[in-house]
Amino acid sequence: MNSRVVTNGPTRLHVVEEGNPDGPTLVLVHGWPDTHALWDRVTPLLADTFRIVRFDNRGAGKSTVPDAVEDYRLEHLAADLFAVIDAVSPDEPVHLLGHDWGAVLCWEAVCEPIATGRIASYTSVSGPNLDHLGLWMRRRAGELRLLGPGEQALASSYTLLFQIPGVPALVLRAGFARRWPAFVGFFDRTDPAAIGPVAPTLPDDMAHGLKLYRANLRRRLAGPRERRTEVPVQLVLNLRDRAVRPVGYEDTDRWVTDLRVHPLDAGHWSPRSHPAELADATTRFVRDVEAAVCP
Repeated sequence: MNSRVVTNGPTRLHVVEEGNPDGPTLVLVHGWPDTHALWDRVTPLLADTFRIVRFDNRGAGKSTVPDAVEDYRLEHLAADLFAVIDAVSPDEPVHLLGHDWGAVLCWEAVCEPIATGRIASYTSVSGPNLDHLGLWMRRRAGELRLLGPGEQALASSYTLLFQIPGVPALVLRAGFARRWPAFVGFFDRTDPAAIGPVAPTLPDDMAHGLKLYRANLRRRLAGPRERRTEVPVQLVLNLRDRAVRPVGYEDTDRWVTDLRVHPLDAGHWSPRSHPAELADATTRFVRDVEAAVCP
């Protein structure tokens, strides 16, 4: 395992590289409140096949922690991702695997025109494209079909607390971080022991990551854009995900030219609870995509 620093302007990103140096490059992108360590159980199952790149998003782990809320907007996080891609694989496109806010920022990246030729495929886990989600909610509301949006709104109701400046960060730092494995076990209805160790920076990562919610949710859901991609996308639907409901992906095929859907009987943190299933789905998808390019 080798570590390095990749810069995007003033932002320094902690990057870890491992696996098969001759294999396709697979970039793993974590969400809130994780670091690159989210993938500790997935990586060994992929290491023989792929050259694996993981990094700490801005605000997490060993990467730069910006102060301003606007510095956590998705366009900045997508720029970080492209900086990592340019640094680790300047001549060949990479494959992406993203979870939670990592999946959200990967959606932002693959819908950019510059994604063509730089991103070969994308496996999305428990993180929607916020523009797609906003347009879907508007469509369903216009048709007076509110059950689906209501289900997702209820699942996301906790994010309203994250909009309150100061208070959630104090609560998270005050002790909730110590109970995080137990909470994830309860939330996902799985053994807390399966969650694995958490990063020592977890209390700070929790607090800093709240700016992701403040910088993006209201802004994107209130003014969604039409965002399309020709990058092949595999949508891993965690059927027991209490935070991101499968119904919210109902319109995804309107925006993705090549979409595959892979249901998984798992909760939100499937990279921790179902690493083998996730690794297998990712490997098969990448092989299918590469076989289509070079039959």
